[in-house]
Amino acid sequence: MAALSIRINEDLKRVIVARARGQHRKPSEQARRYIEIALIAEENPDLPFGFIQGILEARAEKDAGLVEELDWSVG
Repeated sequence: MAALSIRINEDLKRVIVARARGQHRKPSEQARRYIEIALIAEENPDLPFGFIQGILEARAEKDAGLVEELDWSVG
């Protein structure tokens, strides 16, 4: 993983720190998450924030092995 140093104003930093605590993340992890969501939203302006968040959570669940394949042949 590469490092990137950015400057943000103090108010934005306080919001990121508070949200990071609420999500049990480090502030850098929270900022990384916001950047990831922002990039997806910029590429897909028609998708609501909650939908993007749900996709990322589903991807994490799949990567953690928590998803079972559906048997579409049962009918």
